[in-house]
Amino acid sequence: MSKLSYEDKINLYKNRKSGMTLKTLELKYGIREERIEYLVRLIDKHGFDILRKNKNKYYSPYQKEQIINRVLNENEGVISVAIDEGLSSSGILSNWIKKYKENGYNIVERKRGRSPTMKVTKKKKNETKDETIKRLEEENLYLKAELEYSKKLRAVVQARKNRQQKKK
Repeated sequence: MSKLSYEDKINLYKNRKSGMTLKTLELKYGIREERIEYLVRLIDKHGFDILRKNKNKYYSPYQKEQIINRVLNENEGVISVAIDEGLSSSGILSNWIKKYKENGYNIVERKRGRSPTMKVTKKKKNETKDETIKRLEEENLYLKAELEYSKKLRAVVQARKNRQQKKK
């Protein structure tokens, strides 16, 4: 589905109200008939101002639960509730309901933004000169042992390769 600009949505609404068929509008704007019907009903209910809303409106967990309960407990239709609440598509509400059921009928807020890739290490405070030297010596000893180990491992692997080549 292509994204429509504010002007496209207004033109689509006016064309539909002037009598253009859904199939013609679907071909002209490149969106499904269901989406056109939803958009027309949304504008009928809330007016053109509903199109100017910010894309990422925040709904608190309490608001989400109230909206979801209208569908699950009061047996209202997903599309009619989505239009009443002014959601930009009925798929948003469908996703909320799906996640609500998956999480054991609990609203779980998803974290926004990218997770940090590097872990922050805490610096040791007020380390004395002797402590620093000792820590660095231990680290140096560990790295030397690791280097020796990798050298021996490489030698063993190389010896195995040589034996296999001789057998052939």
